[in-house]
Amino acid sequence: MKTSKPVLVAVGVIALGLVGFALFLQHVKGQMPCPLCVIQRYAFVILALVCFLFAALPRAATRFGSLLGVLVALGGAGVAGWHVWVKAHPTVSCGVDPLETALNRYPTAELLPFVFKADGFCSAEYPPILGLSNPQWSLIWFSGLALVLVWAALRRGQ
Repeated sequence: MKTSKPVLVAVGVIALGLVGFALFLQHVKGQMPCPLCVIQRYAFVILALVCFLFAALPRAATRFGSLLGVLVALGGAGVAGWHVWVKAHPTVSCGVDPLETALNRYPTAELLPFVFKADGFCSAEYPPILGLSNPQWSLIWFSGLALVLVWAALRRGQ
């Protein structure tokens, strides 16, 4: 009988892989994350945790896990969409503001500053990857993963 567990695991692995790529861009390419970037990292990590947790639970829970994952992915897509808008309007910046200060005080930012510390500006221009900016790629990935999870939630033979 087909289940959605492999889909949940695959989405979780992809989400963590994207965080790994963000760390590569940060530590190897010198692209410092802004507060919106860090929020997107949190969304990818939470998405991965939700997917892995519900993949480990009984088969009946996979539909709920998929739908919860959709909500997390849509939240991440909303942040990424806002980030795309900020980059399209250079006079707007999240820069050094209360959001950055609050994010950098989270326990995860203090325990894992190399992953969750916001040091950059949202309007910073970095070289595009295949013609798209980092937040545009995040928006694409969050949207794609949300669609995959909707498909997983709606498929028969859960």
